[in-house]
Amino acid sequence: MPESKVRKQAAEKKVAKTKVETEKQRSQKKTKKTRMTAGTRDWVPWVFIPVGLLGVLWLLVFYIAGNRVPGMQDLQNWNYLIGIGLIATSFGIATLWK
Repeated sequence: MPESKVRKQAAEKKVAKTKVETEKQRSQKKTKKTRMTAGTRDWVPWVFIPVGLLGVLWLLVFYIAGNRVPGMQDLQNWNYLIGIGLIATSFGIATLWK
């Protein structure tokens, strides 16, 4: 089937539209590259793993020797909140990892 004739004005609009789209794509690629280098999140696993382990360690020490450690003895049941709070903070930090 033969193609219909395209008006000159419509062809110009199509060319202009494709130019704009390619410029947008190029600018998006540039911004993605700058975003990746400027705001890297390489620090996240180095922070959330120790914070989570610190929470687990806090609970273990409190459970095993809580009565013998002077600072923990004064905090009594608040030690549960501290340990679980550290673990919850660790999960919160982990959500920042991309």
